[in-house]
Amino acid sequence: MPTTYLEAIRQGIWEEMERDPNVFCIGEDIGVYGGAFKVTAGMLEAFGEKRVVDTPISESAIVGAAIGASLMGLRPIAEMQYADFISCAFDQVVNFAAKCRYRWNAPVPIVVRAPSGGGTHGGPFHSQSPEAWFVHTPGLKVVMPGTARDAKGLIKAAIRDNDPVIFFEHKALYRRLKEEIPEGDYTVPIGKARVFREGKDLSIITYGAMLYVAQEAAETLEKEGVSTEIIDMRTLLPIDEETVLASVKKTSRAILLHEATLTGGFGAEIAARIAEKAFEYLDAPIARVAAPDTPIPFSTPLEQAFFPNADKVLEKARWLCAY
Repeated sequence: MPTTYLEAIRQGIWEEMERDPNVFCIGEDIGVYGGAFKVTAGMLEAFGEKRVVDTPISESAIVGAAIGASLMGLRPIAEMQYADFISCAFDQVVNFAAKCRYRWNAPVPIVVRAPSGGGTHGGPFHSQSPEAWFVHTPGLKVVMPGTARDAKGLIKAAIRDNDPVIFFEHKALYRRLKEEIPEGDYTVPIGKARVFREGKDLSIITYGAMLYVAQEAAETLEKEGVSTEIIDMRTLLPIDEETVLASVKKTSRAILLHEATLTGGFGAEIAARIAEKAFEYLDAPIARVAAPDTPIPFSTPLEQAFFPNADKVLEKARWLCAY
């Protein structure tokens, strides 16, 4: 039976709470209300108020409490109602959780769930993709699944991991995306990208909801005689450099595609690594397709113009192929 992206995450959390009594959830409105997006619906009734903890509106307190609990042997899943508000907990995440392993070899097995991305008309404070902030922070792991199967497998892997994991979930995928997922217990390894679509003429390296923008562009390019390979990063930190470089060496052309704004984005890091380690294989410049360097508009037509789409990818792809 097809499972939504949201339900896949919910199943993964539920199974890990059943498997390990040290796993618990903490965040705003996650108990009685079941979460802003209903990911934790029913968990309060199933696991009780000591394992599904409603909090005041204080992201710093949520993450701080999660870190403290993790240092006492528990495995918290801290929900940011929207990824945008993780900035309120920035100090706790980057100056404490990320540094504990380095400073005194203390594991901090927390997962910070961060519903991110646009396409839901949330405006500039409820639509951001802030993953690049955390990719720049040693000590963290940063995950952003783009499929329901990976969402379940990666949330389970994140909960079992002994280091802090920032788990970005794209809100626009929650109920729009459905697919068959494996039965039984499984995980998807953190730090391993995958070839989402095989191709030989052009590589599109992306993650999250942009997978489907890349797929739409690839289908059009196929009709034009261009075979497009799509690499789904899945994990942004640690970076699976091997899979990226293998693809670019095969196709000799690369587009870095992400929904986040262009300057300082994750695509720039991948572009630099390709330039350093696969330059002699390139037949054209490395291209990036990303959002412009502005806040995200609330207006529906402006939001649509803001985000990368298949037409923008096609424009870059045709330019690369003709170079």
